[in-house]
Amino acid sequence: MNHVHLELTECLDKTIKHIGKRSAFLTTRLEDKINTMAIGWATGGIVWGKPVFTAFVRESRYTHKFIEKSGEFTVSVPVNDNLKKALSFCGSKSGRDFDKIKDCDLKLIQGETISTPIIDGCGIYFECKTLYKSNIKPDFLNKKIDSQSYSNSDYHTIYYGEILSCYSLEK
Repeated sequence: MNHVHLELTECLDKTIKHIGKRSAFLTTRLEDKINTMAIGWATGGIVWGKPVFTAFVRESRYTHKFIEKSGEFTVSVPVNDNLKKALSFCGSKSGRDFDKIKDCDLKLIQGETISTPIIDGCGIYFECKTLYKSNIKPDFLNKKIDSQSYSNSDYHTIYYGEILSCYSLEK
């Protein structure tokens, strides 16, 4: 498979459109273990003069530990509904209890620049290295958002990942 590099703004525009409709896979690797989860919140742009993908991961999630230790992640964005069931499973089950890659019969492909793989069949891929992270601080959060999104106080860590590569795959 050939990597077809995409222009950043085109890639981000398509990503936001598709994540809003059907979510995306955020994948992490820690030593020989690989875990993926579904994400529905994300943004991207230029920060510190670098292309950045911003991902939100709750501190309680199994994936959180992986990103904390590895400092990297990939985002695989489905551009059609072929992985809808897998996204639903990966968004509702924990990698602590399930091997989501195996259970969803997902095919992994080694990325270009980092050790974390991407999920085949998605259409748009990002490889990211963490530049900065910040835990959401409830005192600084809009009260309505806090009560709607964090009634159980399970706050997100926001990861600012430098986009090292953004591409699609051509077979």
